[in-house]
Amino acid sequence: MKRTIKIRNLDCAACAAELQEELEAIEGISEVSVDFVTQRVALVHEGDEALEKAVYSISHFEEVEIVDGSAPEKKERHIKEIVSILVSLVFFIPALVLDLAAIGSEWIAFGLYLAAFAAAGWSVVVAIVKNVPRAFQGGFHPGVFLDENLLMLIAAVGAFAIGQNMEGAIVMLLYQIGEYLQGLAVGSSRGAITKLMSLKSDSAILLEDGSQREVHPDELSAGDTILIRKGDKVPADCRLLDEAASLDTKSMTGESYFKEVRKGDEMLSGCINEGNAVRAEVVRPASESAVAKILELVENSAAQKAKPEKFITKFSRYYTPVVVLIAVIVALIPPLFQGYNFSRWIVPALNFLVISCPCALIISVPLTYFSGVGTLARCGVLAKGAVYLDGLAAVKVAAFDKTGTLTEGKFSVGAVHGEARAIQLAAALEKASSHPLAQAFEGVEAPAAEDVAEISGRGLSGMVGGKRVLAGSYKLMCEAGIPCEEVASDALLVYVAEDGALVGSVEIEDRVRPEAKEALEGLKKAGVSEIAVLTGDTEARAKAALRGLPVDEFCAELLPDEKPAKAQSLKEKGKLLYVGDGINDTPVMTASDVSVAMGGLGSDAAIEASDFVLASDNLNALPKAVRGAKKTRKIVIENIVFSIAVKIALMILSLTIQLPLWIAVFGDTGVMLLAVLNSMRMRAKIR
Repeated sequence: MKRTIKIRNLDCAACAAELQEELEAIEGISEVSVDFVTQRVALVHEGDEALEKAVYSISHFEEVEIVDGSAPEKKERHIKEIVSILVSLVFFIPALVLDLAAIGSEWIAFGLYLAAFAAAGWSVVVAIVKNVPRAFQGGFHPGVFLDENLLMLIAAVGAFAIGQNMEGAIVMLLYQIGEYLQGLAVGSSRGAITKLMSLKSDSAILLEDGSQREVHPDELSAGDTILIRKGDKVPADCRLLDEAASLDTKSMTGESYFKEVRKGDEMLSGCINEGNAVRAEVVRPASESAVAKILELVENSAAQKAKPEKFITKFSRYYTPVVVLIAVIVALIPPLFQGYNFSRWIVPALNFLVISCPCALIISVPLTYFSGVGTLARCGVLAKGAVYLDGLAAVKVAAFDKTGTLTEGKFSVGAVHGEARAIQLAAALEKASSHPLAQAFEGVEAPAAEDVAEISGRGLSGMVGGKRVLAGSYKLMCEAGIPCEEVASDALLVYVAEDGALVGSVEIEDRVRPEAKEALEGLKKAGVSEIAVLTGDTEARAKAALRGLPVDEFCAELLPDEKPAKAQSLKEKGKLLYVGDGINDTPVMTASDVSVAMGGLGSDAAIEASDFVLASDNLNALPKAVRGAKKTRKIVIENIVFSIAVKIALMILSLTIQLPLWIAVFGDTGVMLLAVLNSMRMRAKIR
């Protein structure tokens, strides 16, 4: 069974890796993902006993606590770190002055340096003592034992042992300062993501029996009538009952503009009512609303790790022990050929230990992906995992469904050709269908229909007034052997036949989304080389309906089972992005490299099958998502290359010149901070 456990006080990326390794060693626990940014542990367990062991390990790991969803977030104050650093500085500064000025006894300076080391390093020693039993629990776990705490302690003690007292104290002091700054940076990014929680409304006004009652949004059910006052957040996805409303959609789309909503239109939760007070009918409970989808997807996205994240996790497990082994070789082997001059090679060996700490990578890489997911969410694009950002960044071909994706999917009945009663017969069948076209016949009076069946990709059949009625495409009429002439029209046509004779046809009108052209042009600018439309409509009608859009290829008259095959051929031109909204789009979503579902109008099946969800159905978010994914990928590569290059350079310098130990610590801490600061660039607005 899958389980997500919310925790707190896990603020170190290396600690998260250690906890993950410890949990993976428990029998019956698999697919473990520990994320220190979202403070969550995701795992799959076989039975309650395995889960109990996992819970025990988590709750006994350093200062980690397990919290339930109702527990308030604690503000990170880092009091202990600040006190340790300040006390250490109180001892270190006088010791440095005495040392440099050669004033007083060397033992006084040594005592002050030792006190500075103790003040900064006591927590490191405590962490090491706690790590020892865990490192040998269920076998030996070198990643738990050889963590950054032990490496820094060995480096500091080694410096004291060879008489480098200032180096020994400053190693631990700089390490604690680096840990503190790391906590601040991570906390800042975590805070930026948790701001998404402000999308949630704390209350709703329920209208019942002529009275008003304030309730929590979770108490609302589909069908309830609510009052939304000026300035109120929409508490749940609902349908407007009054004539008009004006919504500020910035929280859902990332752009501050007002959306005018008319009677019967849907209003997504999280938007703010900027007009007069209006009444609305709840269409989905708060737990299934657009805001709930955003928060759930962002919180769970960390469990789906991208390849660079997985690489860094594996890399750190082997990298640190290997570098420790190299440090031992550097300390012991060269002196054997240089007159046993061990003091010459102790400092380079200690430098290796300091430099081997992989914090810069295991912090910055997941932090960058998480920030990328959060940035896309603020633009109204929900990523189901960091793994999908890399795929989106590589997209070269984009394919779209037509109806409900490039068009608004709000159908209305137009002209009727043939007998006037064709519209009543079509309405009788369509009202028994869940197909989007059925919306066009709402309000049309129609006789009752029986035995209504869907003919996949063609239309409907059923009994109306004791007669067999067909309603669907021109192709359906031809296949049924019904004499029929195709009507020339730019609109979608529903042909109607009764007992084998054509009755007439009904035009169904649907408008192109106003932002469609800008969105497709934005995709081209973002690096998408080709745009295609996959539709079951005729090519002529599709071209007429989408006239003016920068579409390179129309793939028309496709049945649902033919779309995946077409997707495979498009993939030969490059990574394929597919955008759709209906149940019939799920097969092609599965076949494409990256898939996007329309979150507001899209079906649950399409949302479930997709990698990304457009929370507000605004296509303008797509080019932003592509640019955001590319920026995320670029920053991740920059951090990996920069961190490894600097560490290799420091290692080489340690072997060729007498590099002071504090420079190695400063360099390691500096690399980590620069990588984290580079990661925080993802928090900037995507344009």
